[in-house]
Amino acid sequence: MSLLDSIYGTVVRAKNALHERGTLRARRLQGPVVSIGNLAVGGSGKTPFVIALGELLKSRGVEFDVLSRGYGRTTSGVRAVDPHGKAAEFGDEPLLIARRLGVPVVVGEKRYEAGLFAEAQFGVRLHLLDDGFQHRALARDLDIVLVNASDFEDRLLPGGRLREPLTALKRAHVVVLEENVPYPARRLGRKTIWRLRRGVSLPPVPPRVAAFCGVARPERFFGQLRTAGVVAAVEIPFPDHHPYTEKDVRDLLAIREEKNCGGFVTTEKDVINLEEYAGRMAPLVPATVTMDLLDREAILSLLLAQIPTLAAAL
Repeated sequence: MSLLDSIYGTVVRAKNALHERGTLRARRLQGPVVSIGNLAVGGSGKTPFVIALGELLKSRGVEFDVLSRGYGRTTSGVRAVDPHGKAAEFGDEPLLIARRLGVPVVVGEKRYEAGLFAEAQFGVRLHLLDDGFQHRALARDLDIVLVNASDFEDRLLPGGRLREPLTALKRAHVVVLEENVPYPARRLGRKTIWRLRRGVSLPPVPPRVAAFCGVARPERFFGQLRTAGVVAAVEIPFPDHHPYTEKDVRDLLAIREEKNCGGFVTTEKDVINLEEYAGRMAPLVPATVTMDLLDREAILSLLLAQIPTLAAAL
């Protein structure tokens, strides 16, 4: 562990200790809160998980909203996401959630204030707190944490990708692992484990494409494309939440011509960040990152047990 890692870890532990002792108090909304978070910086699949859990709740008639920080937006304060808006206004992931789920999504640096706004505008209902594990200023009824296999061997920031050590999982009610990741009981203890299956869904793809994306773990997306049978002539990674520019588009078009590609394939999130340029890049095929929850009834049962106010809806 480097000196910077050690300093970062000391700060994280000190902040968590203040919460544990009650020196820093979490404020509670009227509606129940289910937090979806992770330990590592980016790439755990929080947004697809929020969408998958939201679709499950919608199928049972549960009314809910989503509270998000709105990472990457150029605006500030509390704002209700307009599904027809732009990523710069609300953030690419909140915009994607609003479009896919068709429920209220509210962004705000302080999620408690976002929740108050949501309850005033849309009524008291269940709140899904996006990327909420480290946002302890807002009280939650259920903490769901997505864990990647690589997290078990990773280090704290800045030397690694972990925002908190694995011991922080003691706060979690549920740990979510992919179906093929072994359950390390020694590291996780007696936690409730949910399993999921990742993949991508694609419309018809030209026979020769250029693949690109601006996500936290681009190698995972490119691997999912290969698993789906898409063999790209070139794979081009950009930084996560990348705000595409005129130069980026010119460079991509030049690569497409150089590699003699019939089109592009990228993620839904990247299509949102590319909207003003998308027409120039046709055919631009959006790949939907899918996340299948493997035991839906068990998930609903736990939600019901943990949040009794949902009983009437479920």
